[in-house]
Order: sequence, then structure tokens, then C-alpha cells
Amino acid sequence: MAGGILLIAGVDEAGRGPLAGPVCAAAVILDPARRIDGIADSKKLTPARRERLDGLIRERALAWSIAWASAGEIDRLNILQATMLAMRRAVAALQVTPGRVLIDGNRCPDLDVDAEAIVGGDGSVPVIGAASILAKVARDRFMVRLDLEFPGYGFAKHKGYPTRDHLEALRRLGPTVQHRRSFAPVRELVGISSQA
Repeated sequence: MAGGILLIAGVDEAGRGPLAGPVCAAAVILDPARRIDGIADSKKLTPARRERLDGLIRERALAWSIAWASAGEIDRLNILQATMLAMRRAVAALQVTPGRVLIDGNRCPDLDVDAEAIVGGDGSVPVIGAASILAKVARDRFMVRLDLEFPGYGFAKHKGYPTRDHLEALRRLGPTVQHRRSFAPVRELVGISSQA
């Protein structure tokens, strides 16, 4: 509560489907006095629009945080549990404690505050949409940096998703430490190379 107002945090993730890199979660508490127009599901925004909104959200929100679960944690826990872990980390990292948390999807991580999962929340609830934008921009930036560290895979372009180019590079170059070995295309390739 702040000034008698229940503070609501929105939470969303980016990067559940890729074959490489971490999963990223963001938590945001918007400031009702500092409106941000144009917030929507990050997938429906252009990269330039996402970048602009990312800056506005960071500047105007009451609180925001970004948290990660690594490729190794994804392999150890599974993608669902690693996503829940990243979400818990994001909520715990907020500088302001929310009274309620709204999460995009159909499951809630274990939290110490009241939480509700909302399917399609990133497109219908602005505070979740804001979290989706922060998570997507942060993860995309991470994958651009990864492209410099591991040239030849095209991470800056496909962000780790299983595109034809990525699968071809994976076959040609083999997996990096950032590849998720529990995901079938990587697991099958590792199995083939260990038998060779």
C-alpha cells in the first residue's frame, strides 16, 4: 500500500521457446500519476517502439526489476520451473513491495503476496504489458551481446529461436554453453556428436 493505494505488480517473461540463452522475467509497478501511452503485448510492437517504451517504463514506473534463469538452470529444472524461478526473482528484486501480483499466463510462481495468473494478460492488462516489454527488450539485448561472444550462430537476428539458420549453424558449429541441452534439437545434436 502506498498512500492507501494497493500497489499492483505486473510480471511477464521472455525467452521460453528459444534453444539458447536464459529466460528473462520482469516485474513492474506502474505509477498511476505518470501515465505511459501505447503499452501493449511486446510481441505486437516494433523493436523501435519497444525500445522507446522500455525507456519510458524505466523512467516513470514506481518500481521495476529484471531477473533471469540461466540455460543451465533451464536444463536442470525444466523450462516451466526455470520461468517460475525467474519470476520469483523479479518480484523479490522490486524496490517496492507490491500488495498484489498479476502474471501473464496460466500459472503463478510461489510468492509471498497475493497473485493471479491472467491468460493473455500482456495484451489486456497494462502493468503486465509493461513487464512484457522490459523482459523482451532485456532478453533481446542479451542475445545481441551473445552474438558478439559466439559469432556465426546469428543470435542477434533470431534471438536463439529454432530458425532454419540457427539449426544449420548448430549442426555446423555445435552447441555453445548457452544452448539448452534439454531441448530436443540441441539434445539430439549432442547425442549425435557424442556417438561420432
